[in-house]
Amino acid sequence: MSEETPAPPLPLSRAPLQGRSKATLERMQATARELMLERGNEDFTLQEVSSRGQVSIGSIYLRFEGKDALVRAVLVQAMQDLRDAEDAMLERLLRHCRNIGEFVENYIADYAEVLRLHAPLLRLAMLRAQQDVQISGLGKQAADDAVAASMRAFLEYRAEIGGDDAELRAHSAYQIIFATLARRLSLGSTSESSPTQDWDSLKGELARMCTAYLRSA
Repeated sequence: MSEETPAPPLPLSRAPLQGRSKATLERMQATARELMLERGNEDFTLQEVSSRGQVSIGSIYLRFEGKDALVRAVLVQAMQDLRDAEDAMLERLLRHCRNIGEFVENYIADYAEVLRLHAPLLRLAMLRAQQDVQISGLGKQAADDAVAASMRAFLEYRAEIGGDDAELRAHSAYQIIFATLARRLSLGSTSESSPTQDWDSLKGELARMCTAYLRSA
């Protein structure tokens, strides 16, 4: 886990979530999310949210201090959605995978799809984290949580992991897998991807390498 003190949870809005008010809030966030996904950036106006989402400007300001607060709410929800998807994936894999070879192969295939689906907003969160302390803190905590959850899953197959430090091998395998998938999906400090190898072939070779590494003496 990071030694830095994580940022406190961000309130998604400053309005109570009840009935029609909750539906209006969800429509605001959904509209902002649509605009961000369409444009690949935060270049939208609250007037556009008002018009497309059929909510008044006054209603937006009642719930958010301004555009930055709305963007943060969208990104915070995106990070939570990613965490929920990761947790569901790991739970499903641990129920069905009989050995570490099956787990690693399916983990890479499923994690690649989870990251692919969430990549557009994850990229925007990473960009904002460069100048937004709150998003940066939440992002670091989410990354730490993802590492810890995946390591626990790998270590369910501890008996099959070679060497004398199963935790180190599980951590290293996760880092290799995430770095490879993130590079291919243009996540991180550069927007460049690495399309030199077929996606399915890359996942297959990555699974073979990581399984061999985990099982080696």
